[in-house]
Amino acid sequence: MPADFQAWRRRTFSALRHPNYRRYWFSQLLSLTGSWMQATAQQYLVLELSGNSSRALALVTVAQFLPSLLLSLFAGAVVDRVSRRRVLLTTQIMLMLTAVALAVTTHLGIVTVPLVMAIAFIGGVANAFDMPARQTMVVDFVPRSDVPNAVALNSLSFNVSRTIGQAVFGLVAALGTALLAGGRADDVARLALPFYLNVASFFVVLFVIATLPFPPKDEPSGHSMAEDVREGLRYVRATPGVRNVMLLVGALSLTIINFNVIIPYYARVVFGAREAAFGLLSAAFGVGAMAGALWQASRPNPLRNLRLGGLLLVGSSVALAATPGVMLGSVVLVLCGFGMLTFLVSANSAVQLSIPDHLRGRVMSLYSFVLVGMGPPGAYIASTLISRQGPLGPRWGLVVLAALGLVSLGLLWLRLPRQLPTPQEAAASASAAAD
Repeated sequence: MPADFQAWRRRTFSALRHPNYRRYWFSQLLSLTGSWMQATAQQYLVLELSGNSSRALALVTVAQFLPSLLLSLFAGAVVDRVSRRRVLLTTQIMLMLTAVALAVTTHLGIVTVPLVMAIAFIGGVANAFDMPARQTMVVDFVPRSDVPNAVALNSLSFNVSRTIGQAVFGLVAALGTALLAGGRADDVARLALPFYLNVASFFVVLFVIATLPFPPKDEPSGHSMAEDVREGLRYVRATPGVRNVMLLVGALSLTIINFNVIIPYYARVVFGAREAAFGLLSAAFGVGAMAGALWQASRPNPLRNLRLGGLLLVGSSVALAATPGVMLGSVVLVLCGFGMLTFLVSANSAVQLSIPDHLRGRVMSLYSFVLVGMGPPGAYIASTLISRQGPLGPRWGLVVLAALGLVSLGLLWLRLPRQLPTPQEAAASASAAAD
């Protein structure tokens, strides 16, 4: 094996040499594969139940991400106070139960769009607490020097599972036609199989979380929950590097990072694709995202590609608007995924390495707020602009979304950080926020 490749492999996967992080990472890879298979099936189910309505797809997305908009700040204060093991076990059990509900109602043929919205909302409540808990646990199992690599590997796990889950969705749906729908290709019961498989995947991650040696929590500050939230907000406001990164993440999430609406609508309506082609387009985006995460994992400075990732995301989205069909669209979506993950891994690592541990839950919950909490309004904006019944249509609507993202990037370009703060500088900002 060439020495250069061995050096790249050690550098790219360095966080996996820590056994506890390695156990967690592989369990997440399995569980998230089931979750992405379920998410793809849910998108297709909503389009089928609603007669290809982009608005129905957006409403389900709003229901799924609205809890993050409403609860993220409170969730961060909870994560800083309560054992992360307890938070994660609770959220994973809630998410498993939502998968059970989708599987049973779809299998019985009684599923409706309002029911999917209700289940998505419950899952969104769980995710509002699950996301900051998972993001903050990186520092529990790897040293500071490996935090950027662990953040990138978390994104790699997320996108490897996205690629696998979305790629096999078409095959699983076809198998569901034979096993659950009596061979009827138009029976929604065929879409229950991805939900059942996701239920099974939760048992592994629940076992791993229950047996990982989480470090003990620090003593509570004695402040009220509201004061803890205000302290986190004051820290972000007093730290320009963190604040400006979060502003850009929020702006792009509100505009162009809405591929959970864009991809299924382009696949089903613009390209006229069925399940297999839909899975191909989604998987292509996942391949690009996976490549972006791998590339970032091998980079020691997470800030170097922050601006580059944003530019590539905007440019490739414009190219997607001009794409005539599924095959070329798959190639362009690889670039979209690469640009999005290059940007997001850089942003997440920059924030993680700038904050003191005692504020980590609150600051990362604010990061989740600007990333995921912008999902509901972002989904509404995206679905309105790209709708075939809208004023612009799918292609020009996507160009406008990309243009709005470019304006946001331009306004913040010179204000984005170019180097990470030292631990002493981070501690000084935290002290100022506490005062």
